[in-house]
Amino acid sequence: MYHYISDLPPGADRIRRDLTVTPAIFRTHLQYLKDNGYTTTSFIDLHAALNQGGSLPARPVILTFDDGYTDHYQSAFPLLREFGMTGTFFIITGRVDANDRAYLTWEQVREMANSGMSLEAHTKTHPDLRNRPYEFLVYEILGSIESLTAYTGQRPRVLSYPAGQYDATVLQVVEQAKLSYGVTTQPGRTHSTDNRFEMLRLRVHGNTSAAGLAAILTSSP
Repeated sequence: MYHYISDLPPGADRIRRDLTVTPAIFRTHLQYLKDNGYTTTSFIDLHAALNQGGSLPARPVILTFDDGYTDHYQSAFPLLREFGMTGTFFIITGRVDANDRAYLTWEQVREMANSGMSLEAHTKTHPDLRNRPYEFLVYEILGSIESLTAYTGQRPRVLSYPAGQYDATVLQVVEQAKLSYGVTTQPGRTHSTDNRFEMLRLRVHGNTSAAGLAAILTSSP
């Protein structure tokens, strides 16, 4: 689970420093994955493996990027293509609609989708989804799905819960929206059909070196 792939802006606070992996460090992560036999895959392939007996490579990994920042196009996307890898990008669609310069444009979203990246839902406005009315959840979740479908021609299959926050009603709406998975911010790498709406991820911090990434991948349950 990545967030920013950029150099730190001046005056970055603790949270921004923790969420920011520089392009130089991200390159070392991809080099480590390549050198150690990891192959990037997608939630679609994972779904096929878990539910239909499909096959996955020997050391599969899904690289996820939350929020849809502009540096995902400027830094992460070209590096992934350079290494022949793919990523899953969770998009706050309302930010794209608003032409927020800190976030991707719809043209960039389309280009990334057409280049083999997975563009998935992260709600419309990134709110805390807990204790919300049903209609609010439908607007945030289904609205995000419909926007991505309209602009990319590919219906999202996965929702990333904003800040990892959700409750039972959120899970109900995710299932009704016919999504395959919901991903959390809870740590772990064991996935099954039992936790498909509460999928675990491994967080990458701003100071995570290639050796640190190796430790995360090999020591997490």
